Amino acid sequence: MQFEMSTKHPVQEIELVVGDMDLGLRKDYKVTEFSLVMLGSPSNQTSPNAAAFILVGVPGLETIHLWLAVPLSVILTVALLGNILILTVIWADPGLHEPMYYFLCVLAAVDIIMSTSVAPKMLTIFFSGNGVIGFAACFIQMYIVHAATAVETGLLLSMAFDRYVAICKPLHYQTILTPWTMLGIGVAIIVRAIMVMTPLSWLVVHLPYCSSHVVLHSYCEHMAVAKLACADHMPSSLYSLVASFIIVGFDVTFIATSYSLILQAVFNLSSQDARFKALSTCGSHVSVMVLYYLPAMVSIYMAWLGQDMVPLHTQVLLADFYLVIPPMLNPLIYGLKTKRIRERVWNAMAITLTGSNCLNPKKEKRPKQVFALGHSESTSEAQEQE
Repeated sequence: MQFEMSTKHPVQEIELVVGDMDLGLRKDYKVTEFSLVMLGSPSNQTSPNAAAFILVGVPGLETIHLWLAVPLSVILTVALLGNILILTVIWADPGLHEPMYYFLCVLAAVDIIMSTSVAPKMLTIFFSGNGVIGFAACFIQMYIVHAATAVETGLLLSMAFDRYVAICKPLHYQTILTPWTMLGIGVAIIVRAIMVMTPLSWLVVHLPYCSSHVVLHSYCEHMAVAKLACADHMPSSLYSLVASFIIVGFDVTFIATSYSLILQAVFNLSSQDARFKALSTCGSHVSVMVLYYLPAMVSIYMAWLGQDMVPLHTQVLLADFYLVIPPMLNPLIYGLKTKRIRERVWNAMAITLTGSNCLNPKKEKRPKQVFALGHSESTSEAQEQE
């Protein structure tokens, strides 16, 4: 890969040539001459002054970057508003300070971190073509993105376990999911993400980047950056593949087991209405998980196996998809679809707009049982969702 540039103006015109194939990625990147000189300086190891990478965006689709920016702006806005709303409602209402809603709070916070770690820079690239990102900032973004995805998959597993206990072990719900248990689950999820991501980041950061610094991606994705190294990047790539396979394989196996047991319990209910609502709830949860796990795993394995079979822009779009779509959908599926959260959102809106409370002022009674099997008249938490 080579740079062809003029020194007439700080805004340089860069033409990227990959092998014998000209990608035609001629963009106006707002880079200082100093940065460009450093990017082009040949050396055997990464120069401490080579302080920037250049993100291309979606290779091959530069002509429609502005069109991609519009839906991405909408997705980011909805994701931020939805997750902030979920956090605010749960934090402000003591009646929602329960295990299920604590998980929703943490999930909303992780979604905000995940979407804001990549979407703003992607929008900058799509709107202005400025894909320059600092060397340190690139690796920080990489660490945050991959750590956040590891935390999110752990949260999805925890929420599946929460639903399993609530539906299949309703009488033991309060004794199983105690505050200390919740804290232990949260700490375990974070520690696992740190333990997995720290070695990967160390491997990538310590690779020498003495040639091109042009990343053919819209964010600092591990494989896209590692391929720029002058040394063998296979150890870090192999570690990434194995770690993702173990984490996702472990979590998906237990999530599938939890929902299988939930479905068995649901089909033993005598109430058809309860079965329908429970199936609707489980179906929406599973749909979100499929939208999260499937693009993520397909993106990872395509980077390994499908480089010649799948166009690069398809791989990049798929990688972008699983980072920005789930944070937008999670507040809708896990949050606003929950009756108690939805009621409080509408009530807050009613108070803001009309000054009147639309909820019953009487103290809300918490259901005592959750799908107590064998009792057709039992109350269900899942019936709080539609």
